[in-house]
Amino acid sequence: MRVLADRRGDTRELLSRRLAAEFVPLSAETVRRCVADVLACMAHLGVEPTPSLVERMARERLTGMVKSEPPSGRATPWRSRSRERSGEAR
Repeated sequence: MRVLADRRGDTRELLSRRLAAEFVPLSAETVRRCVADVLACMAHLGVEPTPSLVERMARERLTGMVKSEPPSGRATPWRSRSRERSGEAR
């Protein structure tokens, strides 16, 4: 089983690096977590997590993340913006 676990880790790392290079606006950690989440979801649903299927599903999720970000960048929580405007600080 150790060999199988190492192979999965290597595959996960390879996919994460490949997708991180493609999705530059997102951090490498975000991409790594996405790949790990896809693997966990597939295992939970009983779907065989082949590298091509994991990559395809992770790419769809990452594309959604990039497209859902506002053009001006990550939105700041409303409360923080209102404090910045009024000069309040904690």
